[in-house]
Formats: sequence, structure tokens, C-alpha cells
Amino acid sequence: MNTSNVAKALHQLTTPLLVLSMLLLSACSSGPGRRAPVENRAESTSPHSSQNQTTQAKAPSGPYAANAGQAGYYTVKPGDTLLQIGRNTSQNSRDLIAWNNIGNPNLIEVGQVLRVTPPGIQASGAGSTGVISTPVTSGSSTVTTTPVPAPSVASAEPTTTPIVPPPAAPIAGAAKPADSVDFMWPANGALISGYDEVKSKGLKFAGRAGDPVIASADGRVVYAGSGLRGYGNLVILKHNETYLTAYAHNQKLLVNEEQVVRKGQRIADMGNTDADRVMLHFEIRKNGKPVDPAKYLMPR
Repeated sequence: MNTSNVAKALHQLTTPLLVLSMLLLSACSSGPGRRAPVENRAESTSPHSSQNQTTQAKAPSGPYAANAGQAGYYTVKPGDTLLQIGRNTSQNSRDLIAWNNIGNPNLIEVGQVLRVTPPGIQASGAGSTGVISTPVTSGSSTVTTTPVPAPSVASAEPTTTPIVPPPAAPIAGAAKPADSVDFMWPANGALISGYDEVKSKGLKFAGRAGDPVIASADGRVVYAGSGLRGYGNLVILKHNETYLTAYAHNQKLLVNEEQVVRKGQRIADMGNTDADRVMLHFEIRKNGKPVDPAKYLMPR
């Protein structure tokens, strides 16, 4: 092989090697410090990213949305639970579930307006008259009671001669109305206060803490709780479409709502909740209006 042929062969071999070396040097010059741009799809496509950064104000929702901001109602805030709401409003979370017809207590929504007072009760506040209306519903009928706060009773012991108004004498031969009820006395203690249309809508009986409070007639428990100011632990029984009875200031309630009770059954222990002494405040209501219980009670 002559010299010119050898030079040509070497030139053909070195040219590709030179190009390859230049490519390798170019690749190395990018170095680990330079990175290709990468799109953060998690940040740009996540449907919750904007919600996590800024809490959107939600319009009031639920059956009581129109009552948002009013006394007796609470609007759910982020992080709220029924247990916390119950503690903040001095209510039992089970009552909140019943009053708001909540199917799943773990699912409440931000902005949902909840009732935090018993159904039908006018919460006290600016402009409140102090009169509390409590509808008692059974099926398609609704009976509205209108109790007033129990008056202050002197702490002195009852007099030796208790006030016992005579029961109304039955008329011989007169037929009883179809909705009539034979009411028995709800406590064995002395009567310390009679019926008064202005000061007291019922009778007050003296006693000791824990004395039995009994159902005055057969009926169904339509309310058992402490949501009515001035009445303490209260039981309301519905006897028919006409008559209700109420038993207030109890120390302990022994029945639950919707429970059927019998005449003479012990339904509570006497106490002094929301009162300045141990007593039982007893009312009879006819068609939602208070009447003098002494005219309806059977002779002792």
C-alpha cells in the first residue's frame, strides 16, 4: 500500500471518531446541574388544590337555611362535629340528631343550618317575650303548649294546713265526653301552690329529692328533656287529642320520648332543677291551653 492510500484510510477513521468525541463533550457539558423542565401535574390538575388553599364561603343549606343567624340555630363551620356543637350549645348530640332529622351523624356539611333548641321553642334573646311555644306532634295532629317560666317560690316550709282544693263533684247520671280522662294525683306531697292564670299555670307539690313522680293517666311521652327554660327536667305526656300533662323540676327522668306509660307508673324522681326548692310543678292542658288541674283530678 502506498503512502497516499494509507493517509486516506486514516482520514476516514479519524473523522467519525472526532464527531463522536464532540457529541460526548456536548452531552457532558449539560451536567447534573441542568434539568429539563417537568410539569407538576399534581398541582395543576388537582380539583382540590384551590379549595385547600382558600376556604370558600358556603351559602346556608338544609331545611333551616332561612333561619341562619337567628337565635336557636347554628351554622356548621369547618371542623365542627355534632358532639362539639352540642357542647357549645348545651344540648345533647342525640337531641340534635332528632331535631334535625340527621340520618348519619358523621355527615354534616359546612354551611348547614342546625336547630339547637327543641322543635317549636322560641329561643330567648332580644325582643323575646319569654313565652315559649312547644308543639307536640303525633301523626297528623299537632297540639301546641304555651308554658311560662315557673314563678319564684318562697323557700319556707309548707304550712301545717296544706291548700287542698276540693275536686269537682261529678253530675249524677251525666255521660262523660268521649275524650275525657280520669286524672290521678301525680305526687303524694302537700300542695303548696294552687292554679293561677297569671302567676302559675298549674299546681305545685312539696316533697323530698327522689320522691316518686307518677303518670296521672295512661299516655305517651312526647317530650323528656331540659330544653324549656324555667321547667328544669320536664316530662310531657299526651293522653289523647285533647289532653296533655306536664311534670317539671324533676331530679331524674325515668322515661324516654315515644314511650307508652300507664296510669300510676313512676316516670321521674322529684327534684329542684330550675327551681329554688324541691317540688313538682304539674300542669293539665286542654286543647293546648292550661286549665286548673284541681278540677280534673280524682279525689285522693
